[in-house]
Amino acid sequence: MKTKCNNSESNIAVEFKKVKKTFGNVVANDNISFSVKKGTIQALVGENGAGKSTAMKILFGLYKEDEGEILVNGKPQHWNSPKDAIKNGIGMVHQHFMLAENVTGLDNIILGDESHTLLLPYIPTPFNFIDRKKAKLEIETIAKKYGLNVPLNIKISKLPVGMQQRIEILKLLYRNAEILILDEPTAVLTPIEVNELFENLRKLKEEGKTIIIVTHKLKEVLNFTDNIVIFRSGKVVGEMRTSEATEEKIASMMVGRNVNLYPNIPSNKNVGNPVLEINNVTLKNYQTKDSKRNLLHEVSLTVKAGEIVGIAGVEGNGQSELIDIIFHPQKYFGKKISSHHPATGDINLLGKAIKHKKSSQMLDLIVGLIPEDRHKNGLLLNMSAEENYILGRHWEKKFRFGFLQKIKEIQKTVAQEMIQYDVRPRNSKLNASGFSGGNQQKIIIAREFGKEPKLIVAANPTRGVDIGAIEYIHKQIVAERDKGVGVLLISSELDEIITLSDRIVVMYGGSIVAEYNRNEANEHTLGLAMCGGLPNSYRGNSK
Repeated sequence: MKTKCNNSESNIAVEFKKVKKTFGNVVANDNISFSVKKGTIQALVGENGAGKSTAMKILFGLYKEDEGEILVNGKPQHWNSPKDAIKNGIGMVHQHFMLAENVTGLDNIILGDESHTLLLPYIPTPFNFIDRKKAKLEIETIAKKYGLNVPLNIKISKLPVGMQQRIEILKLLYRNAEILILDEPTAVLTPIEVNELFENLRKLKEEGKTIIIVTHKLKEVLNFTDNIVIFRSGKVVGEMRTSEATEEKIASMMVGRNVNLYPNIPSNKNVGNPVLEINNVTLKNYQTKDSKRNLLHEVSLTVKAGEIVGIAGVEGNGQSELIDIIFHPQKYFGKKISSHHPATGDINLLGKAIKHKKSSQMLDLIVGLIPEDRHKNGLLLNMSAEENYILGRHWEKKFRFGFLQKIKEIQKTVAQEMIQYDVRPRNSKLNASGFSGGNQQKIIIAREFGKEPKLIVAANPTRGVDIGAIEYIHKQIVAERDKGVGVLLISSELDEIITLSDRIVVMYGGSIVAEYNRNEANEHTLGLAMCGGLPNSYRGNSK
């Protein structure tokens, strides 16, 4: 039985004292001080670049602090590498899992910690043999204790994301971690998986483990944590008990002003004719030999002028393929390559069939795209904001005189758009790489909305974007809807889908399995549909 000590210092698992970390001229952590109590779940929240992840990477030994002191269980520590942190009971699950996909869960857990050997323990690992049976038995005991049961003999590539995350947590527990750091742990989980994760974390907490969560999801912070540390511009601007916090209070401290997180957006009564019609589209799995599983299966969907249709779903359930088939129809329907990309069905834009259109021809049809990956598909990072704004629009008459570009007109338009869309800094000559994630996204939105499109496809439009920019981007999307533009919104953020959408459909396994009007949808019903939990009678209802 553990004895409780009255000395408050003995109750502190981690303490940062005036820690400073710089990268060149950028101050990532500016004399930050905060503490984490033992046996608690503590959240670190803040906008992108606020310094929370840097602080955790210092704690885990990935970075070294420039100034200040870090105490672990009351003792000053200076790690040379993550190996030192792991030896001292600290583990970290990164936002992008560090797993080898082609080997089993068991192999991933024991990789790098082959402590159970068949020969004498002092024989070096390369000349020894791993006692896999003993290791597996220990892992199964840990998994059962904390409710983290997973199939250990299946390859990681065959496991759903929630199970992969359990493997990551078991890796830490197998190495006797007492302090667990989780970076954005719910980014790719369904609501049901989120609840399961935090139920498991509660069990760990009850056993005395200390858990630090880096996140931006304020509802989860309020529902599942004990204490909160708020970062802004590299500084710690507040610490509070979760019981004393509200979403509005946390958000305002993160941003430095009041933020309306969930505005009451009225429906647009002036809904017009269909802009986009997808009828019974099926796309076979041409990338693998698994021909039985379609990437898209009999998908039917309509987006009308003046409405926002949201697509909810865990990533990897056909959303990316749906976006691609809308913008590159000939790639999938074209006769010359149909044997490699066997798509069937019909896609109409403004009442006209487009399935044999080239990608370049889609530009003439006035369609705007906010891509899933702004760096890969939205911007050329080594080119200026001005050059990025004109991408795909250089053919517009207002920007051309014959074969020549109207440079002054382009510069004038970009300057006006940077003001209208509040792009900072207002330097159109600055390379796109010099802007923050939120301002990069604003450049894309200014360009795409400036086309005066009839249809906008917005894929995770606020991913990696700060709270203040999220509020602004949402307003711009709604403003386009109110102008009569049809909007197809794909997002992994349920709050975003529920707040903005007039209608919501759910994708699972490449199919549309449910459809709801705005007043019918909530996190529970959507979460159930997202993991395939609806009865068959509910599926395929989207017309």
